[in-house]
Amino acid sequence: MSESIVATGIRYRGDALQRLRDARAWIFDMDGVLYRGSEPLAGVSELIRILNERKLPYMLATNNSMSTSSEYVVKLAKMNIDVPASSILTSAMATRDYLLQEFEANAGFFVIGMPALGEQLFLDTPFHAVDPLLEQPAGIVVGLDKNFTYEKLSLANSTIRAGARFIATNTDATLPTESGLVPGCGSIIAAIETSTSSKPVVIGKPEPLMLEMALARMGVAPGEAVMIGDRLDTDILAGKRAGMLTLLVLTGVSQREDVPTGPAIPDLIFSDLNAVIDAITLN
Repeated sequence: MSESIVATGIRYRGDALQRLRDARAWIFDMDGVLYRGSEPLAGVSELIRILNERKLPYMLATNNSMSTSSEYVVKLAKMNIDVPASSILTSAMATRDYLLQEFEANAGFFVIGMPALGEQLFLDTPFHAVDPLLEQPAGIVVGLDKNFTYEKLSLANSTIRAGARFIATNTDATLPTESGLVPGCGSIIAAIETSTSSKPVVIGKPEPLMLEMALARMGVAPGEAVMIGDRLDTDILAGKRAGMLTLLVLTGVSQREDVPTGPAIPDLIFSDLNAVIDAITLN
């Protein structure tokens, strides 16, 4: 049996395991939970199979804005993980929905990020991309950009100082890969914050907005769902803020020694998804 830990060293809420078994919907982080880089993590396909058999809805909610949901379907399929596009919510998709709520039609946006970010922001929306040297944008949307330059930082600085609203897909300081942790979107956000003395509206975790959108898509209340992640400072904190049961797996960034002093205490802690399977299938 896989190792499982139930809030080791912390006061344990005795109903947490039963709440996990009774959960009507599941939300998973992706990087560090389902896979690391291009390598699937233990138990992913089996857990999804169990949820499908039990007709329990689930969503994959990732702060990563560098791929579309369709691209994630292909990526997951290469790892023998079968998930429909309708079950994937990226921070870029959540940002698009936020823009639709907050901005007037035909608003222009300066986008810093990989091509998939702009593709998702402008799909089926009345918005348009802006070159800030030609038009003052209504907002600037920033995601992880592997080609981030001083020129882009300067443009972000000038557009925000001229009144553009500052929106971040996420503020992850690092991104887990098969070769270790690499700089995340938060490192770019920090540079822009420093130059502008402005704080962004953050769409992704640890803010609860993206999880609330996922819950709405599944038609369940926060207390009926579980959030599974590998980071205390994003996944678990967001799940707590959204009012969900929270479960930390030790296959990504945060480890058990981080829990007592972390920004949020998970309701349950497991070594990996195989341990989660044991918890919901074994008496």
